[in-house]
Amino acid sequence: MTNETTPAPNFIRNQVRDEIEGGQVTKIVTRFPPEPNGFLHIGHAKSICLNFGLAEQMGGECHLRFDDTNPAKEEQAYIDAIKEDVSWLGFEWAGPVRFASDYFDQLYAWAQHLMREGKAYVDDLSPDEIREYRGTLTAPGKPSPYRERSVEENLDLLERMREGEFGESEKVVRAKIDMASPNINLRDPIIYRIRHASHHQTGDKWKIYPSYDFTHGQSDAIEGITHSICTLEFEDHRPLYEWFLNNLPVPSKPRQIEFARLNLDYTLTSKRKLKLLVDEQIVDGWDDPRMPTISGMRRRGYTPASIRKFCEMIGVTRADGGLVDIAMLTHAIRSDLEDNAPRAMCVLKPLKVVLTNVAEDHQEVYEVPGHPAREDMTVRKVPFNRELYIDQDDFMEDAPKKFFRLAPGKEVRLRNSYVIRCDEVIKDAAGEITELHCSVDFDTLGKNPEGRKVKGVIHWVSASHGVPMEVRLYDNLFTVEQPDRDKDVDFLEHLNPESLVICQAIGEPSLAEATPESRFQFERVGYFCADRHESTPEHLVFNRTVGLKDSWAKIKQKG
Repeated sequence: MTNETTPAPNFIRNQVRDEIEGGQVTKIVTRFPPEPNGFLHIGHAKSICLNFGLAEQMGGECHLRFDDTNPAKEEQAYIDAIKEDVSWLGFEWAGPVRFASDYFDQLYAWAQHLMREGKAYVDDLSPDEIREYRGTLTAPGKPSPYRERSVEENLDLLERMREGEFGESEKVVRAKIDMASPNINLRDPIIYRIRHASHHQTGDKWKIYPSYDFTHGQSDAIEGITHSICTLEFEDHRPLYEWFLNNLPVPSKPRQIEFARLNLDYTLTSKRKLKLLVDEQIVDGWDDPRMPTISGMRRRGYTPASIRKFCEMIGVTRADGGLVDIAMLTHAIRSDLEDNAPRAMCVLKPLKVVLTNVAEDHQEVYEVPGHPAREDMTVRKVPFNRELYIDQDDFMEDAPKKFFRLAPGKEVRLRNSYVIRCDEVIKDAAGEITELHCSVDFDTLGKNPEGRKVKGVIHWVSASHGVPMEVRLYDNLFTVEQPDRDKDVDFLEHLNPESLVICQAIGEPSLAEATPESRFQFERVGYFCADRHESTPEHLVFNRTVGLKDSWAKIKQKG
């Protein structure tokens, strides 16, 4: 599927284009290599759009390869969700889905190769001792006492590790590089650990599993990846990536290029912390609409086009641009839905209105455009009769001068219908307003009343024809821009208690036909999506995607 957004220039795209035009690369091959230990989030969406988008725009291909080197934290459910997310965003991977575990036999053979070359060894130091021996940023490390084991002993121990003879922390395999290197990643990094865990792809075949650093570059080389594009946190790992490629008989030499990761305000993208939210049932699963996961955003009502547009808006740079304003993300979905979402009326907090000068059997049906600028959308049929619901927020008993909605003795126009006047406020024994009695000016359908101005327009729903629905009003999950900035404060203390408010609402009859994931603008309220899991014809559930107000558009205008 071709992206609908126009690619913006960025340094990686320019660099790849120059390499192709200069003949250094004939065909670009990229990869997206997620770990199957959680759901993908908005930061991954940036990487997906970059890797798949580059290949698409440059006539190359992009592989989907799971970095499945830690079976203790991986699940088939995560693999399935990741594949679905990539497809939903509109991208197709080249060839079959790949797994790092597909290359475990070759990686093991390459570990043996390094040992024969005197460039890897089995270490008996404990994890704490390895950390101690590694040194610090200002002090060099010191060699392990097991660093000079013979080739024969190392190969024998490696094979016994593979057979499961040792416990999980008894031994590791380390590359022999430079314990005094200023780059700590080159101080004899671990390339194999013992893990007595069944693997979702290889079963119980392996008792040892390769590290990410040992797996990643070699997997790229096996697949003929030309450009390994990753975030800046891997910049210090690039010398190690290249050391392995230069010291192993790999079939190709991919090149690593780093870019700045996405940091979105009021949002967490740490998979560990997102998993905590799920495990502690603070949210309703990985696809809770408050989560920054792709599946959560999809359930909330975001479209693939809006996420791709957002990723183009923020661009690709090498410099850390700091926090991205979440208003950019909401602008992207709002502008998409403004153009493409059909309209409907829905009353979130119903207040009954009885039109006293309308007969009990009176009924009109208005034909209203599905979208004010889209003739291709189905016309809605909106019934009007004696009893209606309006929103409680559209009535005020003691209204200030500039309140242009309904108040005692004041007039307002019902959207697509007549002007009405509030004549009487009905209350219960506790003094709570239960209904309004109003009268209709029948000479105002499609035209202004004679001799007076009516400034307000409110939405409404027929009481007898409206459909009940559950509406979930979602907001930011956190109350501060950087919920995990202060390491001395638990990020959970910044949870927004108003991140979900549930309303028992009434919608116009056309909404009864809403299918899961169908999106609407509820007029004067916001953009909403029928919940993809829970909404049924018998129990309609709508999630608020975003409100109508576009703060990012205003910021751009001021700029």
